[in-house]
Amino acid sequence: MSCKVTPPMEETITCCTCATPWHVACLDSPPETIAYTLQWQCPDCSGDPLPSAAVSVDGSSGKLFAAIIAIEADESLTEKEKERKRQVLLSERVEEDGDKGEGKEKQKESSVLDVLDGSINCSFCMQLPDRPVTTPCGHNFCLKCFQKWIGQGKHTCAKCRSTIPAKMASHPRINSTLVSVIRMAKLSNSNVAAGPLKVYHFIHNQDQPDKAFTTERAKKTGKANAASGKIFETVPPDHFGPITAENDPARNQGVLVGERWEDRLECRQWGAHLPHVSGIAGQSNYGAQSVALSGGYEDDGDHGEWFLYTGSGGRDLSGNKRTSKEQSFDQKFDMVTLFEL
Repeated sequence: MSCKVTPPMEETITCCTCATPWHVACLDSPPETIAYTLQWQCPDCSGDPLPSAAVSVDGSSGKLFAAIIAIEADESLTEKEKERKRQVLLSERVEEDGDKGEGKEKQKESSVLDVLDGSINCSFCMQLPDRPVTTPCGHNFCLKCFQKWIGQGKHTCAKCRSTIPAKMASHPRINSTLVSVIRMAKLSNSNVAAGPLKVYHFIHNQDQPDKAFTTERAKKTGKANAASGKIFETVPPDHFGPITAENDPARNQGVLVGERWEDRLECRQWGAHLPHVSGIAGQSNYGAQSVALSGGYEDDGDHGEWFLYTGSGGRDLSGNKRTSKEQSFDQKFDMVTLFEL
């Protein structure tokens, strides 16, 4: 506007060609009738002199106006096609103007405030609300800012002056939906700034090697840092009873009585004992699906159709004594566990 003042909507008129609002008081020849305002063209589009000599048009703006006039003069185009071409011209101009912005403008584009369009900012601190409270009129506040405002005896919205209900003033509630929106916007913004996500590779069971293996990341020799090989049996982790042929797709015979394995990792692969360590595999309220007696107590023993398992306890495992096999106190038998052979 040549008057350097932002006029109200009632005192502006919109050009039918470029859809630009103009201040009626700044025009040398304003429209005389209401009907004429529907087809009024601004001085830039009509070619008339500008209302003030102080207002100048640069070269790029002159090219834009000339292109719009050429589109309007083309009788082969329909109204919709003219409107579409005008929109393309204006959007290209906006993109050119946007490329010139640097510094703070670029930071603003990449900020969370720009993602949320600044529409949910707290009306007091003008930041994303911390523990947001939304009033019935639709405005958002930080919980602390809202409580401070109410504590001053003010029971109207700080933005639109609408009355705040007494129940909300005394017991403000956090807007959980808005909390989720802010959290997701922050996460998406941090992911863009952090770059591409790290890719984690997963090896399916059928692609695993037949034996337990170690990688170059292993810090200990042997199988201390070994990963399990392929699981050959299809039984669930809490399987009770014998492992039959239908659970053995590789050999079609199941796990037979008397089979031997090299170590505990092989016991795991064949479904005999899933944990990598000896002891009971199960829960006290559900039962024990397997028991490994290796490395246990002297009284433990396997007698074929039955075995003796004395349990655990009696050894001091505090500090660096986890390899101690000496009994320092009596074992305790606290609960009964069901074993199914």
